Amino acid sequence: MSDEIDELDELDEPTGDDGAGSAAEDVPDTEFPRLLEKLHTEHNFDFRQYKEVSLLRRIRRRMAQLHVTSFATYIHYLDRNADEYKALLDVILINVTRFFRDPEAWNQVRERVLPRLIEEAASNQSLRIWSAGCSSGEEPYTIAMLLQQAGWYDKAAFEIFASDINQAVLAKARRGQYRENAFRATDPALRERFFARDADGSWKISDEIRNRISFGRLNLYDESRVSLLGHLDVVFCRNVIIYFDDASKKVVVSNFYNRLVEGGYLLLGHSESLISLSTQFKLRHLKNDMVYQK
Repeated sequence: MSDEIDELDELDEPTGDDGAGSAAEDVPDTEFPRLLEKLHTEHNFDFRQYKEVSLLRRIRRRMAQLHVTSFATYIHYLDRNADEYKALLDVILINVTRFFRDPEAWNQVRERVLPRLIEEAASNQSLRIWSAGCSSGEEPYTIAMLLQQAGWYDKAAFEIFASDINQAVLAKARRGQYRENAFRATDPALRERFFARDADGSWKISDEIRNRISFGRLNLYDESRVSLLGHLDVVFCRNVIIYFDDASKKVVVSNFYNRLVEGGYLLLGHSESLISLSTQFKLRHLKNDMVYQK
């Protein structure tokens, strides 16, 4: 899947007051809940908290590629084709990203968020960050590169926890090996500094960066698991919660709030607002990304 398709997918969310899109895409048949239950019980992917409209569009997109028109037929197809689950999950989960995606948003992090964090954390000799919904690892590695640029390694220790629901993309993140298209928004000097070129043309992250990041599978609305992360100074969750329904969004945002220290930051995507979800966070910056502070 290309970055262009990924970005279009972020924009195809319903915008009308009733949340309706195409009637053919947005109305499930009676077997749709059975499909979601099947994904949950057999593959440990619980999409029941996701926006139904978004799920329907993506699953029907995959069904159309197979010329399947009913969920009952598709469930039967899944039972007979074990590899189809991976193809379906690739369509449901937006896993395409790149380093320094949305460069202006990262400039905001570099110029407004990190300096304050570094100043405050220097006295504690500690900085703890969570990249929630990290996909294949570009976001947490970008954060680590920015901290290295800022001379953080010379000041104190930091930890980055990176989580996703998809084990396949987490495996890629742990490898830290990427093709050229992942660096479209990256300063070539940074790539040369933090990556080594392999014989096959790919780029592998340096151990200096890789060893600072812990990857793990985590559902963002699982309060008991999220609590194991302890206290955090920053949570990055960009372009993720837009795919949850409103009730689940509130649970996720509450989990973020409970983990953040007083004065800690929550960074969301430019399409994500807490206006209807929480009055506890204070909006600090609006341009490009939504930056909130506890």
